Amino acid sequence: MKKKYLIGTGIVLVLLAAILLGAGQYMLNYSLRPDNRGRDLAGSWQYMFDTYPYLKSWKDSLQNAGALKDTFIYAPDDVKMHAYYVAAAQPTAKTAVIVHGYTDNAIRMMMIGYMYNKELGFNILLPDLRDTGLSGGDAIQMGWLDRKDVIQWMNTANEIYGDSTRMVVHGISMGAATTMMVSGEPQPGYVKCFVEDCGYTNVWDQFSKELKAQFGLPRFPLMYIADRLCRMEYGWGFKEASALKQVARCHLPMFFIHGDKDDYVPTRMVYKLYEAKPEPKELWIVPGADHAHSYLIHTKEYTERVREFTNRYI
Repeated sequence: MKKKYLIGTGIVLVLLAAILLGAGQYMLNYSLRPDNRGRDLAGSWQYMFDTYPYLKSWKDSLQNAGALKDTFIYAPDDVKMHAYYVAAAQPTAKTAVIVHGYTDNAIRMMMIGYMYNKELGFNILLPDLRDTGLSGGDAIQMGWLDRKDVIQWMNTANEIYGDSTRMVVHGISMGAATTMMVSGEPQPGYVKCFVEDCGYTNVWDQFSKELKAQFGLPRFPLMYIADRLCRMEYGWGFKEASALKQVARCHLPMFFIHGDKDDYVPTRMVYKLYEAKPEPKELWIVPGADHAHSYLIHTKEYTERVREFTNRYI
């Protein structure tokens, strides 16, 4: 009887382990391999034209002048990556590298491209991160591996626009987290400042929040299982992928922007990030703005605040 009990208990434990492992794998795939609207280029352009109507005439004028250009590079692991770039109408050394959010693509950041290029007179470069747009890769990397790709794109932008380049890196949502992750790395002399708009503290915090919000589940045990699987499959962990730790290493100026109605990347996260960042720094809590819509809701003020910030350092 005791032997049968032990065998039965063993079978139950094996089945439970298999179920938890499967659930952890589902969570990881759900997070890093979601239905990816960033692969829909035509749909992305149409969304942007519907949301920001002035982008249509701007894009048409750029294309007619041959000013909207594509470039491709290869990452050290041989993933082919794509970016759009546009030179300023008047020659300038000012350059903005603009980083998109989760399941977005470079096209879906063209409103920030318009702001820098058309309104502020910058050269711009907008990369497609991995597994989106025209870039390769089989999974979204939540900014952590992307930080290395963005640094490579920063070097590419410097090569395109010349050694006198003075650069800002500006990201929204996951692109903001990526920007902050970039900021903690050693910086070339041409990088002068950063703008992060509604980025998360780290992947562990963001995924834990979404696990609770979407599925009503606690961190244990699925977060721990998915974290281990992520380390095995992609070489990084959820806590390791930390914008919070990276901004603490950043001594270049950073402008933090966050909507006060953001419940996707909760507004409380920006206060932790801002506190961790050494001076110089600036914070704008945007009234009435939900996630990633600060520019849409307060276009003129957003543009002027970014102008004032970048003018101090570029």
